[in-house]
Amino acid sequence: MISRQFIDRPLFACVVSVFIVIAGLAALRNLSISLYPNILPPTVEVATAYPGASADVVAETVAAPLEQQLNGTDDMLYLRSGSMPNGAMQAVLTFAIGTNPDLAVINTQNRVQAALPLLPEEVRRQGVVVRRLNTTAVQYLTIDAPDGRYDELFISNYALINIVDELRRIPGITAVDTYGGKEYSIRIWLQPDKLAQLELTPDDIARAVREQNAQFATGRVGDEPMPQRVDLSMNITTQGRLSSPREFERIVVRARPDGSLVRLSDVARVELAARDNSVNSTVNAHPAFTIGIFPRPGADVLRIADAVRERMIELGRRFPQGLRWQIPFDTTWFVRIAIKEVFKTLAEAVALVILVVFLFLQNWRATLIPCLAVPVSLIGSLAGMYVLGASINLATLFALVLSIGIVVDDAIVVLENVERHMREDRMSASVATHQAMREVTGPLIAIVLVLTAVFLPVAFLGGLVGEMYRQFAVTLSV
Repeated sequence: MISRQFIDRPLFACVVSVFIVIAGLAALRNLSISLYPNILPPTVEVATAYPGASADVVAETVAAPLEQQLNGTDDMLYLRSGSMPNGAMQAVLTFAIGTNPDLAVINTQNRVQAALPLLPEEVRRQGVVVRRLNTTAVQYLTIDAPDGRYDELFISNYALINIVDELRRIPGITAVDTYGGKEYSIRIWLQPDKLAQLELTPDDIARAVREQNAQFATGRVGDEPMPQRVDLSMNITTQGRLSSPREFERIVVRARPDGSLVRLSDVARVELAARDNSVNSTVNAHPAFTIGIFPRPGADVLRIADAVRERMIELGRRFPQGLRWQIPFDTTWFVRIAIKEVFKTLAEAVALVILVVFLFLQNWRATLIPCLAVPVSLIGSLAGMYVLGASINLATLFALVLSIGIVVDDAIVVLENVERHMREDRMSASVATHQAMREVTGPLIAIVLVLTAVFLPVAFLGGLVGEMYRQFAVTLSV
């Protein structure tokens, strides 16, 4: 009989119980916390841009070749794409539930590589980004200057250099998106009348800028092999990429037959300004820079939110005077409140169980025995949740609340049978326990198997319903 090993060796039984509790507490540190189980199918984003092109041109020259290659990707359910008037293109691939997101990204990347030779040269130069897409943000941060000391160009450039990369290093974050960013860039405003007078086209200007705004390897002086020994060798450093509007204005566009030069300043106006002005972000009518924090699937959103807040507090100490940060939108507030309320309900359920058991047994010692089974079972279940890939959410906490009564029922059945033998048959506690367990061990195992048979099949349902209730069924069964 299995129970004899624990009845005759109480120290061994205590050690097993302590081990179960320790395993559950260790798993608790690594379990992610979220509001609901991850039921959304994995999605992958493919994004690129064709500067200066219209939506129709982007759809024909960029979106169409990509869609032809992306169709038929392994485990893909459907594909949607959009072309914007500013030349941007985005395609979102939705995969079947249960697909490995990392494998989906790799398969998508392989398809994109096959389409690259068919894309325009400017698009290939811009690059095609493939990444996992999470449509639910954890937080949105804003950087602004309430006193109007800094304009939106300075704010966004400071955030892009000093904040965005720092946030991307936080574990659990899959993407840090920016909105209203106005990164510093050299803008060249062409003058059509002068271009026509000199018989130049915008392609001529673009070609001249690409050729003369480049970094070249110019070699070394005094490097081996040398006909004569030299005492010094050095790298040759020449003018590399241009960095100021004045340097761009001196770019030579054309050399005339008489030896005179047509420079960029003769046919265009050059300025240092924002790279993109299509999106504006404000906070209380002040120019601002907005940052969206997106978690990877299954990540602990509470831990991410706390890490972002701590990192921003650290970075905020180095902000220029007059610049501030704030978090106007935080989805974890509701998650914290919901989880807190469920834990409160869990504590109330335990207290009510203890009270009801005491009222009917009328014995504190007898009440203590089933009440010890509750924390051991609940905390030990956390270890099973970790092994089976569940997280702490409303579904799993609801399963823990329901399991309290089931756990106490089994303990009361054993306790009442032992008390009956001690009272009616005048047996000692040890003998009565052995006799009671011989009678109820089979029924107790049958009770557990019947309840497991009721809930466990839910874990094998398919689709969104199966994903929603899988963790509930697994937790309750464990």
